[in-house]
Amino acid sequence: MKTEAVYEGLKDLAQRLGITVSEQNFRRMGVRAKGGFCIVKGKPMFFIDKKSPLADKIEMLSAYLSTLPTDHIYLVPALRRRLQGTGEGPETRIPDETGKKSKS
Repeated sequence: MKTEAVYEGLKDLAQRLGITVSEQNFRRMGVRAKGGFCIVKGKPMFFIDKKSPLADKIEMLSAYLSTLPTDHIYLVPALRRRLQGTGEGPETRIPDETGKKSKS
């Protein structure tokens, strides 16, 4: 699956889960962050730095979405593998307290 298609698929999944993905230019606003999940006025949002490389955007969004229940939603196999940490590219697993990568 092409990188752009993976990113669009992840954004579509977030939308189906009721989460708005918003790309913002954090540097222009003076924010030193890459992005993350928050709730704004009761609405679930995932903010991503517009200037981040596409691979970083995919990694951040994959890592977050992999923590949510998605078994009830159809995903193409490549996206499902990515969320389960077996997709191509960097793993979507987050290190636990011991530093070992564990599934979130």
